[in-house]
Amino acid sequence: MSGTGGARDAAAMAGASARPLGSQGTAVHDGGEPQIDHSHRDIAGGWLRPAVFGAMDGLVSNSALIAGVAGSNATASTIAITGLAGLAGGAFSMAAGEYTSVASQGELAQAEVEVERRELVRAPEAERHELAELYIARGLDEKLAHEVAAQLSRDPDQALEIHAREELGVDPHDLPSPWLAAGASFAAFAVGAILPLLPYLLGATSLWPAIILTLTGLFVAGAAVSHVTAKPWWFGGLRQLLLGTVAGGLTYLLGMAIGQGIG
Repeated sequence: MSGTGGARDAAAMAGASARPLGSQGTAVHDGGEPQIDHSHRDIAGGWLRPAVFGAMDGLVSNSALIAGVAGSNATASTIAITGLAGLAGGAFSMAAGEYTSVASQGELAQAEVEVERRELVRAPEAERHELAELYIARGLDEKLAHEVAAQLSRDPDQALEIHAREELGVDPHDLPSPWLAAGASFAAFAVGAILPLLPYLLGATSLWPAIILTLTGLFVAGAAVSHVTAKPWWFGGLRQLLLGTVAGGLTYLLGMAIGQGIG
């Protein structure tokens, strides 16, 4: 291939490699041209992690809280009030923590992108050389790597985006939303936390309905998460069931010990 044509093709390949994996992947042949044939799960979405963590945390923490209070021989109304307080406090805490975490991460990423932007203005040659070295390390011929870096650096906005992806591992135009993460955490925690509380809100006076509903919720939630992570549904369900049971059981025993000590 000619030098210019090779650089153009390699630039396209390098630009593609600089972009995070999207929803498309494997190529098949259709008339001699490669075509995308399958999709990937979203592994970097801003909502998935806080939503999953929030639901699991709400279910486990509030069921453990309710079990602990029930173990101290508290009345059903006291358990219900405690569960409501645990739901509200936990949901607001999760939302605030997730917002702060994602916002801080985004601010750090933006600050580093600005550093890269200034360096591209101050020392463009050095930045092009740095980009070429990255492609050399990935297996491109040295001359071709420098041609690719030169091609990709012609547009300042494209150069900034590529440097941010290659050096920082972030897309400056697609940073996670702290509001989305906070909202997902709040809603998911509340949904998880309401399950063990629901029997008491409907008039139950025994812990057993809450235990049965909690165990069912733990297994279903774990199985649902396994569908996203491609693990067997029974594995995810049993794993979450075991973890939640241990947490609730230990808290119940602690509540019994505290209740007997106070009594």
